[in-house]
Amino acid sequence: MELFAAIILFLSAVFNVIAWPRFFARVNADSRARDAQGNTTAFYRVHAVLLAIALVLAAASVVAGVALLLA
Repeated sequence: MELFAAIILFLSAVFNVIAWPRFFARVNADSRARDAQGNTTAFYRVHAVLLAIALVLAAASVVAGVALLLA
């Protein structure tokens, strides 16, 4: 069961590392990401926070997966 849990954690981490940065590139190119003066908007900042959370969760998933395999 630990092996299955570790695999799921690794797959989750890979998904977050691959999907979120690609999605954020589209957010960055979106017209809602910047106002008329070129400053970032709430739309941009919310998605930046979501990206950061996803990458932190990916790192935590890798650590947890490795810990499961070593236990």
